[in-house]
Amino acid sequence: MDSYPISSNSLEKFYTINGNLFSIQYKEHLSDYHQWDQKSHANEWIVFPDNIGRRLSIDETSLSQGELYTIVTNKAGKGRKGTLIAIIKGTKAEEVIAILKKIPERLRSKVEEITLDMAGSMNQIARKCFPNAVKVVDRFHVQKLAYDALLEMRIAHRWDAINEEANALDNARWEKTEYIPFRFDNGDTKKQLLARSRYLLFKSAEKWTTSQKQRATILFAQYPDIKLAYDLTHRLRLIFSKTKEKGIAFTKLAHWYNQVTDSGFKSFNSISATIYTHYREILNFFDNRSTNTSAESFNAKLKAFRACLRGVNDTPFFMYRVAKIYA
Repeated sequence: MDSYPISSNSLEKFYTINGNLFSIQYKEHLSDYHQWDQKSHANEWIVFPDNIGRRLSIDETSLSQGELYTIVTNKAGKGRKGTLIAIIKGTKAEEVIAILKKIPERLRSKVEEITLDMAGSMNQIARKCFPNAVKVVDRFHVQKLAYDALLEMRIAHRWDAINEEANALDNARWEKTEYIPFRFDNGDTKKQLLARSRYLLFKSAEKWTTSQKQRATILFAQYPDIKLAYDLTHRLRLIFSKTKEKGIAFTKLAHWYNQVTDSGFKSFNSISATIYTHYREILNFFDNRSTNTSAESFNAKLKAFRACLRGVNDTPFFMYRVAKIYA
């Protein structure tokens, strides 16, 4: 059964207690917080070597005031007790490595696979701390790069449409005439068409509603480059979702890389370069189809707990409660 953290204030109306007072009593008297063996360094890091498993995830998240923490979790924990391996303040590779190496090497050497994003620091941490683990770049980070490039193209065209409309409006005022913008068959102006197309570009065509299909037809007719960019993004998604064999995926990814190069889209240049640099780790996804979803889910739980507490004012005590639930 999943454990869901709650705040002391949420108990007030059910038990007729003072939530703030109960929180203080729990911290000072009811819990073993002051005897916790990691209290002295909990503001900077906490580590739980016994939770090491064969398949891990590493990611980063913000706990308070925008401060980033590196989090290592065990996939086998499934977001429950035994999931948390380490929370370390910062993302600098050298500092995170120094803390993770407090875990005995015999345990770290048992890790067979670790999922991560494409940040150089994460790659270095995984390589230094888990030398026997196969590194798997999260497929959703790769796809997000493509979506971001497509979004960049749409936004560029939208700014052109905004400027075009502003100039036309100024001309109408100068000529003392009424400005009536051109509208497409679905009633959208050019500016509205580009603004309202955002969400349909993130969906497969078979999932479009009737109005989205009409809008997409108009959009692609007006902006063939967006159509081509959408097709490239969709093909990349299909490589990950439909391909089962690693060798076939390698071939398809190479073809996709060539198509991006041939397109000449500047916004896609960083994607092709990133895929070229990380293609081995990207292709490792097709061995077990592992992703960093478990890490993202765990991060969401931490953020929900933080929101429940209305922020993190006492980091060591917050770490203690997280450890009690997930470690």
